[in-house]
Amino acid sequence: MARIDAIREKIQKLGRKQKLDALIKYSGDSDETIRTEAAIAMGMISTYEAGMALIPLLRDSSPMVRAAAATSAADINAKHCEEYVKKLAFADSDPNVRNVAKAAFDRLKTSVV
Repeated sequence: MARIDAIREKIQKLGRKQKLDALIKYSGDSDETIRTEAAIAMGMISTYEAGMALIPLLRDSSPMVRAAAATSAADINAKHCEEYVKKLAFADSDPNVRNVAKAAFDRLKTSVV
């Protein structure tokens, strides 16, 4: 757990510093907690590239990662993620992911660019 906590702090700092390339490396980690933290941190970077980096996380095998990625896509108003988030909101196998993605989808479709 100490490894996770140390990496979590590093990932949050990378998000605050807008270091997307470093976050992308963590988004491929074998630990779902690390991938989740990377998805959350990407929600601090309002760029097209950050939204593109969230797409694989929106299709992750872990429900926790998918939910975090959906929220981050809405946080940065990543309109190019809207269809992925919509699919999670209405067709994901996990009810929690559906709820979180529905809220994110509502934010994405009502936001004005």
